[in-house]
Amino acid sequence: MDEGRTRDIRSAVGALEDEMVRFLSDLIAIPSIGPSSGGEGEWDRVEMIEARARAMGLDDIQRYDVDDPSVPSGKRPNLVVWLRKDAGRVADGPRLLMITHTDVVPPGNLKDWTGDPFRARVEDGKVIGRGAEDNGQALTAALFAAKALLDLGLRPSMDVGLVMVADEEVENAKGIGHLVGEGFFREDDLVLVPDHGEPEGRLVDVSEKALAWVRVTTRGRQCHPSMPAKGINAHRAAMRFGVSVDETLHARFGGEDSLFDHPVSSFEPTKKEANVENVNMVPGGDVFYIDCRLLPQYRMADMLAEMRGVADRVEADTGATIALEPVLVDEAAPPTPVDAPIVQRLLEAIREVRGNDPYPGGIGGGTCAAHLRRAGLNAAVWETVANMAHAPDEYAVVANMVGDCKVFAHMFADQA
Repeated sequence: MDEGRTRDIRSAVGALEDEMVRFLSDLIAIPSIGPSSGGEGEWDRVEMIEARARAMGLDDIQRYDVDDPSVPSGKRPNLVVWLRKDAGRVADGPRLLMITHTDVVPPGNLKDWTGDPFRARVEDGKVIGRGAEDNGQALTAALFAAKALLDLGLRPSMDVGLVMVADEEVENAKGIGHLVGEGFFREDDLVLVPDHGEPEGRLVDVSEKALAWVRVTTRGRQCHPSMPAKGINAHRAAMRFGVSVDETLHARFGGEDSLFDHPVSSFEPTKKEANVENVNMVPGGDVFYIDCRLLPQYRMADMLAEMRGVADRVEADTGATIALEPVLVDEAAPPTPVDAPIVQRLLEAIREVRGNDPYPGGIGGGTCAAHLRRAGLNAAVWETVANMAHAPDEYAVVANMVGDCKVFAHMFADQA
Protein backbone atom coordinates (compact mmCIF):
# COMPACT_ATOMS: atom_id res chain seq x y z
CA MET A 1 0.00 0.00 0.00
CA ASP A 2 1.09 3.57 -0.67
CA GLU A 3 3.13 4.86 2.30
CA GLY A 4 1.15 8.09 2.51
CA ARG A 5 -2.15 6.26 2.59
CA THR A 6 -0.85 3.92 5.29
CA ARG A 7 0.20 6.93 7.35
CA ASP A 8 -3.19 8.60 6.89
CA ILE A 9 -5.07 5.46 7.98
CA ARG A 10 -2.95 5.05 11.11
CA SER A 11 -3.49 8.69 11.98
CA ALA A 12 -7.24 8.48 11.42
CA VAL A 13 -7.53 5.41 13.65
CA GLY A 14 -5.41 7.02 16.35
CA ALA A 15 -7.69 10.04 16.41
CA LEU A 16 -10.63 7.75 17.20
CA GLU A 17 -9.15 6.25 20.38
CA ASP A 18 -11.29 8.16 22.88
CA GLU A 19 -14.45 7.45 20.89
CA MET A 20 -13.55 3.76 20.73
CA VAL A 21 -13.14 3.63 24.51
CA ARG A 22 -16.53 5.28 25.01
CA PHE A 23 -18.18 2.90 22.56
CA LEU A 24 -16.68 -0.18 24.25
CA SER A 25 -17.79 1.17 27.63
CA ASP A 26 -21.33 1.56 26.30
CA LEU A 27 -21.24 -2.02 25.02
CA ILE A 28 -20.25 -3.31 28.45
CA ALA A 29 -23.16 -1.44 30.04
CA ILE A 30 -25.67 -3.59 28.12
CA PRO A 31 -25.54 -7.19 29.43
CA SER A 32 -25.99 -9.61 26.53
CA ILE A 33 -26.00 -13.00 28.23
CA GLY A 34 -27.74 -15.84 26.43
CA PRO A 35 -30.94 -17.35 27.87
CA SER A 36 -29.39 -20.73 28.70
CA SER A 37 -27.01 -18.83 31.01
CA GLY A 38 -29.82 -16.86 32.65
CA GLY A 39 -29.73 -13.75 30.45
CA GLU A 40 -32.10 -11.95 28.09
CA GLY A 41 -30.03 -12.24 24.92
CA GLU A 42 -28.30 -9.74 22.65
CA TRP A 43 -31.21 -7.65 21.35
CA ASP A 44 -30.60 -4.38 23.25
CA ARG A 45 -26.88 -4.45 22.53
CA VAL A 46 -27.38 -5.03 18.81
CA GLU A 47 -29.98 -2.28 18.61
CA MET A 48 -27.40 0.10 20.09
CA ILE A 49 -24.67 -1.07 17.71
CA GLU A 50 -26.91 -0.63 14.68
CA ALA A 51 -27.93 2.88 15.74
CA ARG A 52 -24.31 3.90 16.31
CA ALA A 53 -23.19 2.41 13.00
CA ARG A 54 -25.85 4.41 11.16
CA ALA A 55 -24.77 7.55 12.99
CA MET A 56 -21.21 6.92 11.72
CA GLY A 57 -22.51 6.80 8.15
CA LEU A 58 -22.42 3.00 7.93
CA ASP A 59 -26.04 2.64 6.82
CA ASP A 60 -25.80 -0.38 4.48
CA ILE A 61 -27.07 -2.83 7.09
CA GLN A 62 -28.73 -6.23 7.02
CA ARG A 63 -30.35 -8.22 9.82
CA TYR A 64 -30.64 -12.00 10.04
CA ASP A 65 -32.66 -12.39 13.23
CA VAL A 66 -33.69 -15.81 14.53
CA ASP A 67 -36.87 -16.58 16.48
CA ASP A 68 -36.28 -17.53 20.10
CA PRO A 69 -39.24 -17.50 22.50
CA SER A 70 -36.91 -17.87 25.50
CA VAL A 71 -35.82 -14.20 25.35
CA PRO A 72 -38.02 -11.11 25.94
CA SER A 73 -37.50 -9.79 22.40
CA GLY A 74 -38.44 -13.14 20.89
CA LYS A 75 -35.42 -12.81 18.60
CA ARG A 76 -31.70 -13.50 18.58
CA PRO A 77 -30.17 -10.81 16.35
CA ASN A 78 -27.43 -11.19 13.75
CA LEU A 79 -26.20 -7.91 12.28
CA VAL A 80 -24.15 -7.27 9.12
CA VAL A 81 -22.75 -3.79 8.49
CA TRP A 82 -21.35 -3.30 4.98
CA LEU A 83 -18.61 -1.02 3.73
CA ARG A 84 -18.87 -1.30 -0.04
CA LYS A 85 -16.09 -1.08 -2.59
CA ASP A 86 -18.45 0.99 -4.72
CA ALA A 87 -20.87 3.15 -2.73
CA GLY A 88 -24.43 1.92 -3.01
CA ARG A 89 -23.57 -1.10 -5.15
CA VAL A 90 -22.78 -4.73 -4.39
CA ALA A 91 -19.41 -5.52 -5.94
CA ASP A 92 -18.53 -8.71 -7.76
CA GLY A 93 -15.72 -10.94 -6.52
CA PRO A 94 -14.50 -11.95 -3.07
CA ARG A 95 -15.70 -10.24 0.10
CA LEU A 96 -13.72 -9.59 3.27
CA LEU A 97 -15.83 -10.61 6.28
CA MET A 98 -15.04 -9.86 9.93
CA ILE A 99 -16.91 -12.18 12.31
CA THR A 100 -17.40 -10.98 15.88
CA HIS A 101 -20.01 -11.95 18.47
CA THR A 102 -22.31 -9.85 20.61
CA ASP A 103 -23.09 -12.24 23.49
CA VAL A 104 -21.04 -12.52 26.67
CA VAL A 105 -20.69 -15.04 29.47
CA PRO A 106 -22.11 -14.35 32.95
CA PRO A 107 -19.81 -12.56 35.40
CA GLY A 108 -19.47 -15.54 37.74
CA ASN A 109 -18.91 -14.89 41.45
CA LEU A 110 -19.38 -11.14 41.93
CA LYS A 111 -17.13 -11.27 44.99
CA ASP A 112 -14.21 -11.93 42.64
CA TRP A 113 -14.78 -8.59 40.89
CA THR A 114 -13.47 -5.29 42.21
CA GLY A 115 -16.39 -3.41 40.64
CA ASP A 116 -19.67 -3.81 38.79
CA PRO A 117 -19.01 -6.16 35.81
CA PHE A 118 -21.44 -4.17 33.67
CA ARG A 119 -20.20 -0.68 34.54
CA ALA A 120 -17.01 -0.11 32.58
CA ARG A 121 -13.97 1.34 34.31
CA VAL A 122 -11.04 2.83 32.45
CA GLU A 123 -7.85 2.40 34.43
CA ASP A 124 -4.17 2.23 33.48
CA GLY A 125 -4.88 1.95 29.77
CA LYS A 126 -7.50 -0.77 30.23
CA VAL A 127 -11.27 -0.92 29.82
CA ILE A 128 -12.55 -3.24 32.57
CA GLY A 129 -15.89 -5.05 32.40
CA ARG A 130 -17.55 -8.27 31.31
CA GLY A 131 -17.15 -8.76 27.58
CA ALA A 132 -14.45 -6.10 27.26
CA GLU A 133 -11.97 -8.46 25.62
CA ASP A 134 -14.39 -11.21 24.59
CA ASN A 135 -15.54 -9.93 22.12
CA GLY A 136 -16.12 -6.21 22.59
CA GLN A 137 -12.53 -5.21 21.84
CA ALA A 138 -12.54 -6.78 18.36
CA LEU A 139 -16.10 -5.68 17.55
CA THR A 140 -15.15 -2.10 18.39
CA ALA A 141 -11.89 -2.26 16.44
CA ALA A 142 -13.60 -3.62 13.32
CA LEU A 143 -16.40 -1.04 13.40
CA PHE A 144 -14.01 1.86 13.87
CA ALA A 145 -11.68 0.58 11.15
CA ALA A 146 -14.61 1.05 8.77
CA LYS A 147 -15.33 4.47 10.24
CA ALA A 148 -11.69 5.52 9.76
CA LEU A 149 -11.92 4.77 6.04
CA LEU A 150 -15.19 6.70 5.77
CA ASP A 151 -13.64 9.67 7.58
CA LEU A 152 -10.80 9.66 5.03
CA GLY A 153 -13.18 9.32 2.09
CA LEU A 154 -11.60 5.99 1.17
CA ARG A 155 -13.27 2.88 -0.17
CA PRO A 156 -12.13 -0.68 0.59
CA SER A 157 -10.47 -2.85 -2.05
CA MET A 158 -13.43 -5.28 -1.87
CA ASP A 159 -16.80 -5.30 -0.14
CA VAL A 160 -16.24 -5.53 3.62
CA GLY A 161 -18.89 -7.07 5.87
CA LEU A 162 -18.79 -6.62 9.63
CA VAL A 163 -20.74 -9.69 10.75
CA MET A 164 -21.87 -9.60 14.39
CA VAL A 165 -23.46 -12.86 15.51
CA ALA A 166 -25.46 -14.04 18.50
CA ASP A 167 -25.17 -17.23 20.53
CA GLU A 168 -21.40 -17.76 20.19
CA GLU A 169 -20.77 -18.50 23.86
CA VAL A 170 -23.16 -21.46 24.01
CA GLU A 171 -24.10 -23.34 20.84
CA ASN A 172 -23.88 -21.04 17.79
CA ALA A 173 -27.17 -22.40 16.40
CA LYS A 174 -28.81 -18.97 16.36
CA GLY A 175 -25.67 -17.17 15.24
CA ILE A 176 -22.96 -18.37 12.90
CA GLY A 177 -24.73 -21.70 12.44
CA HIS A 178 -27.86 -19.89 11.23
CA LEU A 179 -25.90 -17.78 8.73
CA VAL A 180 -24.12 -20.84 7.37
CA GLY A 181 -27.45 -22.61 7.00
CA GLU A 182 -28.96 -19.60 5.21
CA GLY A 183 -26.18 -19.65 2.63
CA PHE A 184 -24.83 -16.25 3.64
CA PHE A 185 -21.19 -17.22 3.04
CA ARG A 186 -19.56 -17.75 -0.35
CA GLU A 187 -16.67 -20.01 -1.26
CA ASP A 188 -14.37 -17.14 -2.23
CA ASP A 189 -15.01 -15.05 0.91
CA LEU A 190 -11.98 -13.97 2.93
CA VAL A 191 -13.02 -14.51 6.54
CA LEU A 192 -11.32 -13.17 9.66
CA VAL A 193 -12.56 -14.09 13.13
CA PRO A 194 -10.88 -11.77 15.67
CA ASP A 195 -11.74 -13.84 18.72
CA HIS A 196 -8.45 -15.28 19.95
CA GLY A 197 -4.79 -14.32 20.07
CA GLU A 198 -1.89 -13.69 22.39
CA PRO A 199 -0.33 -10.59 23.98
CA GLU A 200 2.27 -10.00 21.26
CA GLY A 201 -0.28 -10.19 18.45
CA ARG A 202 1.74 -12.71 16.42
CA LEU A 203 -0.34 -15.91 16.47
CA VAL A 204 -2.64 -16.36 13.47
CA ASP A 205 -4.91 -19.32 14.14
CA VAL A 206 -5.40 -21.71 11.22
CA SER A 207 -6.52 -24.79 13.18
CA GLU A 208 -8.61 -25.62 16.25
CA LYS A 209 -9.00 -28.61 18.52
CA ALA A 210 -12.14 -30.71 18.75
CA LEU A 211 -14.48 -29.53 21.50
CA ALA A 212 -16.92 -31.40 23.75
CA TRP A 213 -18.92 -30.37 26.80
CA VAL A 214 -19.93 -33.44 28.78
CA ARG A 215 -22.57 -33.45 31.52
CA VAL A 216 -21.83 -36.02 34.25
CA THR A 217 -24.91 -37.06 36.24
CA THR A 218 -24.32 -39.34 39.21
CA ARG A 219 -27.20 -41.07 41.02
CA GLY A 220 -26.92 -42.67 44.43
CA ARG A 221 -29.20 -42.85 47.47
CA GLN A 222 -29.84 -39.97 49.85
CA CYS A 223 -29.41 -40.53 53.58
CA HIS A 224 -28.28 -38.96 56.86
CA PRO A 225 -24.49 -38.43 57.15
CA SER A 226 -24.47 -40.16 60.54
CA MET A 227 -25.66 -43.36 58.86
CA PRO A 228 -23.74 -43.36 55.54
CA ALA A 229 -24.10 -47.11 55.07
CA LYS A 230 -27.83 -46.59 54.42
CA GLY A 231 -27.10 -44.45 51.35
CA ILE A 232 -24.83 -44.09 48.36
CA ASN A 233 -23.04 -40.75 48.26
CA ALA A 234 -23.48 -39.45 44.69
CA HIS A 235 -21.10 -36.56 45.34
CA ARG A 236 -18.28 -38.87 46.46
CA ALA A 237 -18.82 -41.08 43.39
CA ALA A 238 -18.76 -37.98 41.17
CA MET A 239 -15.50 -36.79 42.72
CA ARG A 240 -13.98 -40.23 42.32
CA PHE A 241 -15.03 -40.31 38.68
CA GLY A 242 -13.68 -36.78 38.13
CA VAL A 243 -10.22 -37.61 39.47
CA SER A 244 -10.04 -40.94 37.67
CA VAL A 245 -11.26 -39.67 34.31
CA ASP A 246 -8.82 -36.76 34.50
CA GLU A 247 -5.88 -39.14 34.96
CA THR A 248 -7.14 -41.58 32.31
CA LEU A 249 -7.77 -39.01 29.59
CA HIS A 250 -4.47 -37.23 30.08
CA ALA A 251 -2.64 -40.55 29.86
CA ARG A 252 -4.58 -41.92 26.87
CA PHE A 253 -4.55 -38.68 24.85
CA GLY A 254 -1.22 -37.32 26.03
CA GLY A 255 0.38 -36.49 22.69
CA GLU A 256 1.60 -33.02 21.76
CA ASP A 257 1.27 -30.85 18.67
CA SER A 258 3.57 -27.83 18.48
CA LEU A 259 1.18 -26.09 16.09
CA PHE A 260 -1.02 -25.20 19.06
CA ASP A 261 -0.41 -22.49 21.65
CA HIS A 262 -1.41 -25.05 24.33
CA PRO A 263 0.22 -28.08 22.67
CA VAL A 264 -1.75 -30.82 24.47
CA SER A 265 -5.36 -31.87 24.83
CA SER A 266 -7.19 -30.47 27.86
CA PHE A 267 -9.96 -31.89 30.06
CA GLU A 268 -11.24 -29.35 32.57
CA PRO A 269 -14.06 -29.86 35.08
CA THR A 270 -16.02 -26.61 35.04
CA LYS A 271 -19.66 -26.02 35.98
CA LYS A 272 -21.02 -27.68 39.15
CA GLU A 273 -24.76 -27.83 39.83
CA ALA A 274 -26.14 -27.71 43.37
CA ASN A 275 -27.00 -31.08 44.91
CA VAL A 276 -28.46 -30.79 48.44
CA GLU A 277 -29.49 -27.63 50.31
CA ASN A 278 -28.06 -28.55 53.71
CA VAL A 279 -24.78 -29.88 55.05
CA ASN A 280 -26.23 -32.76 57.05
CA MET A 281 -27.52 -34.75 54.09
CA VAL A 282 -25.74 -37.26 51.88
CA PRO A 283 -26.67 -36.29 48.30
CA GLY A 284 -28.46 -38.83 46.16
CA GLY A 285 -27.69 -36.95 42.97
CA ASP A 286 -24.84 -34.85 41.62
CA VAL A 287 -24.19 -33.06 38.32
CA PHE A 288 -21.03 -31.46 36.95
CA TYR A 289 -19.53 -30.73 33.53
CA ILE A 290 -16.20 -31.33 31.79
CA ASP A 291 -14.88 -29.10 28.99
CA CYS A 292 -12.74 -31.22 26.65
CA ARG A 293 -10.40 -29.87 23.95
CA LEU A 294 -8.93 -32.71 21.92
CA LEU A 295 -6.01 -32.45 19.52
CA PRO A 296 -7.07 -33.20 15.92
CA GLN A 297 -4.91 -36.34 15.84
CA TYR A 298 -7.44 -38.05 18.16
CA ARG A 299 -11.05 -39.14 17.65
CA MET A 300 -13.84 -37.77 19.82
CA ALA A 301 -15.54 -41.20 19.83
CA ASP A 302 -12.43 -42.76 21.42
CA MET A 303 -12.40 -40.10 24.14
CA LEU A 304 -16.07 -40.65 24.99
CA ALA A 305 -15.48 -44.41 25.09
CA GLU A 306 -12.64 -43.94 27.57
CA MET A 307 -14.89 -41.80 29.76
CA ARG A 308 -17.57 -44.48 29.67
CA GLY A 309 -15.04 -47.09 30.72
CA VAL A 310 -14.04 -45.03 33.75
CA ALA A 311 -17.71 -44.50 34.64
CA ASP A 312 -18.35 -48.26 34.49
CA ARG A 313 -15.50 -48.93 36.91
CA VAL A 314 -16.66 -46.26 39.38
CA GLU A 315 -20.22 -47.61 39.20
CA ALA A 316 -18.98 -51.10 40.04
CA ASP A 317 -16.92 -49.82 42.98
CA THR A 318 -19.49 -47.46 44.51
CA GLY A 319 -22.95 -48.72 43.57
CA ALA A 320 -23.81 -45.34 42.04
CA THR A 321 -24.89 -44.90 38.44
CA ILE A 322 -23.17 -42.40 36.15
CA ALA A 323 -24.73 -40.97 32.99
CA LEU A 324 -22.49 -39.16 30.50
CA GLU A 325 -24.26 -36.74 28.15
CA PRO A 326 -22.32 -34.77 25.53
CA VAL A 327 -24.28 -31.49 25.46
CA LEU A 328 -22.01 -29.99 22.80
CA VAL A 329 -19.69 -31.76 20.38
CA ASP A 330 -17.65 -30.00 17.69
CA GLU A 331 -15.34 -32.30 15.79
CA ALA A 332 -12.03 -30.79 14.72
CA ALA A 333 -12.46 -28.85 11.48
CA PRO A 334 -10.04 -29.07 8.55
CA PRO A 335 -7.26 -26.50 9.00
CA THR A 336 -7.08 -23.38 6.87
CA PRO A 337 -4.12 -23.64 4.47
CA VAL A 338 -1.33 -21.23 5.31
CA ASP A 339 -1.27 -20.03 1.69
CA ALA A 340 -5.00 -19.15 1.74
CA PRO A 341 -5.62 -15.50 0.68
CA ILE A 342 -7.05 -14.50 4.07
CA VAL A 343 -4.00 -15.83 5.92
CA GLN A 344 -1.51 -14.16 3.59
CA ARG A 345 -3.39 -10.86 3.59
CA LEU A 346 -3.54 -10.90 7.38
CA LEU A 347 0.13 -11.83 7.84
CA GLU A 348 1.16 -8.99 5.51
CA ALA A 349 -1.02 -6.47 7.35
CA ILE A 350 0.34 -7.48 10.76
CA ARG A 351 3.93 -7.17 9.54
CA GLU A 352 3.26 -3.82 7.91
CA VAL A 353 1.31 -2.22 10.74
CA ARG A 354 2.61 -3.89 13.90
CA GLY A 355 6.18 -4.44 12.73
CA ASN A 356 6.43 -7.92 14.24
CA ASP A 357 6.83 -11.42 12.82
CA PRO A 358 3.45 -13.21 12.86
CA TYR A 359 3.18 -16.97 12.47
CA PRO A 360 0.39 -19.51 11.79
CA GLY A 361 -0.64 -21.84 14.60
CA GLY A 362 -3.51 -23.59 16.36
CA ILE A 363 -5.71 -22.87 19.38
CA GLY A 364 -7.91 -24.75 21.81
CA GLY A 365 -11.06 -24.17 19.82
CA GLY A 366 -14.48 -22.69 20.29
CA THR A 367 -14.50 -19.85 17.74
CA CYS A 368 -16.84 -19.29 14.80
CA ALA A 369 -13.97 -20.21 12.48
CA ALA A 370 -14.43 -23.93 13.17
CA HIS A 371 -18.02 -23.80 11.89
CA LEU A 372 -16.88 -22.02 8.75
CA ARG A 373 -14.01 -24.45 8.11
CA ARG A 374 -16.40 -27.37 8.41
CA ALA A 375 -18.55 -25.66 5.78
CA GLY A 376 -15.58 -25.56 3.40
CA LEU A 377 -14.54 -21.93 3.98
CA ASN A 378 -11.05 -20.71 4.79
CA ALA A 379 -11.04 -18.62 7.95
CA ALA A 380 -8.26 -17.12 10.05
CA VAL A 381 -8.44 -16.10 13.71
CA TRP A 382 -6.39 -13.23 15.07
CA GLU A 383 -6.35 -10.34 17.51
CA THR A 384 -4.04 -9.03 20.23
CA VAL A 385 -5.28 -9.92 23.71
CA ALA A 386 -4.25 -10.04 27.34
CA ASN A 387 -6.03 -13.42 27.71
CA MET A 388 -8.62 -12.09 30.17
CA ALA A 389 -11.66 -13.65 28.49
CA HIS A 390 -14.18 -15.10 31.00
CA ALA A 391 -12.06 -13.97 33.96
CA PRO A 392 -13.09 -11.72 36.88
CA ASP A 393 -12.17 -8.09 36.18
CA GLU A 394 -11.95 -8.94 32.47
CA TYR A 395 -10.34 -6.10 30.57
CA ALA A 396 -9.32 -4.97 27.11
CA VAL A 397 -6.02 -3.15 26.67
CA VAL A 398 -6.73 0.09 24.81
CA ALA A 399 -3.43 -0.06 22.92
CA ASN A 400 -4.31 -3.55 21.67
CA MET A 401 -7.71 -2.37 20.46
CA VAL A 402 -6.29 0.63 18.63
CA GLY A 403 -3.40 -1.35 17.15
CA ASP A 404 -5.73 -4.07 15.88
CA CYS A 405 -8.04 -1.43 14.44
CA LYS A 406 -5.10 -0.15 12.37
CA VAL A 407 -4.45 -3.68 11.08
CA PHE A 408 -8.10 -4.12 10.14
CA ALA A 409 -8.25 -0.74 8.38
CA HIS A 410 -5.08 -1.63 6.48
CA MET A 411 -6.66 -4.90 5.36
CA PHE A 412 -9.82 -3.10 4.23
CA ALA A 413 -7.92 -0.59 2.12
CA ASP A 414 -5.13 -2.86 0.84
CA GLN A 415 -5.11 -2.96 -2.95
CA ALA A 416 -3.15 -6.22 -3.15
